[in-house]
Amino acid sequence: MNTSSASLPGGTWTLGDLTVTRFGYGAMQLAGPGVMGPPADHDGALAVLREAADLGITHIDTAGAYGPRVTNRLIREALHPYAESLHIVTKVGAVRDEQGGWPPARRPEDLRRAVHENLEDLGLDALDVVNLRLGDAQGPRPGSLAEPFETLVELQQQGLIRHLGVSNATAEQVAEAQAIAPIVCVQNMYNLAYRQDDELIDDLAAKGIAYVPFFPLGGFTPLQSTALSAVAARLGATPMSVALAWLLRRSPNILLIPGTSSVAHLRENVAGAGLSLSDEELAELDKIGR
Repeated sequence: MNTSSASLPGGTWTLGDLTVTRFGYGAMQLAGPGVMGPPADHDGALAVLREAADLGITHIDTAGAYGPRVTNRLIREALHPYAESLHIVTKVGAVRDEQGGWPPARRPEDLRRAVHENLEDLGLDALDVVNLRLGDAQGPRPGSLAEPFETLVELQQQGLIRHLGVSNATAEQVAEAQAIAPIVCVQNMYNLAYRQDDELIDDLAAKGIAYVPFFPLGGFTPLQSTALSAVAARLGATPMSVALAWLLRRSPNILLIPGTSSVAHLRENVAGAGLSLSDEELAELDKIGR
């Protein structure tokens, strides 16, 4: 199956000077169980990445902590040398411990090491977009991001990073980052049933900044909603398809990065995101997370 970027659901968005498809791909699930270690099916993981590129997807989300360092190396093996249109977005600010936790690693030396490891594993001279991951595994936490974000600005000034973003951030931290340097995206948990960032999304849209929801389908516990299931049943679609289609309609600055380790599921996600929703269906769905 070959699809041009222009025909993917949602069209495109611009991250700074980088044009990406609003339907992207999140590589986290390509690592082993618990996002630790290598994939059970190495060739299958490479096939998913190559299928994403063949479908016209030009936005791949990853992180050095996935594996750790597993998904970045898979991306390089599958897709390097990269097409000029393909853009890889990565995250720094957390590592993995032996228990599978995600402890923060936001000291300047941690961030410099992480950026250089991303460059090495992806086979790049400069990273297209680097998100500073804040908070912890339970969600955003208040507090200044000045020191770690300024470290990334220094690396950007050195030519190692093209654009910056923040992840797992509060609205106050997003504003603080913007006061220090331009950002092109915010990556937070958000989906049909988890709507805490509605006001932030609208504010970012007005400023031309992308909002990238992680766990767009609920994460490791899929979205459960009677209303969602009812709309899906009437449309003859899966609840997950409806959830993705709703996100694309929610705001033009929303970029999708649903993850999967299956080529078939990747194709299903692309088809599902293109589902047409009526104004009545949108209104019904909009009530779920409010």
